[in-house]
Amino acid sequence: MKPRSILFVDDDKFLLDMYSLKFSKNDFIVHTSADTEEALKLIRDGLEPDILLLDIVMPGMDGIELLSNLRKEGLVKKAVIIMLTNQGLPNDIARAKALNVDGYIIKATTIPSEVMAEVEKICSNIKK
Repeated sequence: MKPRSILFVDDDKFLLDMYSLKFSKNDFIVHTSADTEEALKLIRDGLEPDILLLDIVMPGMDGIELLSNLRKEGLVKKAVIIMLTNQGLPNDIARAKALNVDGYIIKATTIPSEVMAEVEKICSNIKK
């Protein structure tokens, strides 16, 4: 089976490193970006991750705006999109769901192994 690629977009470099290590050890090809503009450029330049994990609260363009831009430009059509954020208010979840996210994980209530398991579960439930 071909390793899946994942792009993490979060401005917390510690979390990027931690999740990068966790997913790399589980046979994922991991790409990270601490900046939404950089993530948009990576994807526009041809990066096609199988999975995209986005934080919402980011400096400049937030994760929802990034996803909105990706959708408008017809990018990451086949990617599984999961929000990984501390924003758990119904309004935040509704904004993400309006952009057809596949999953929504609250960072503060999950440890990396649980995030890994949830990503696997979401991916296995999706037929793309």
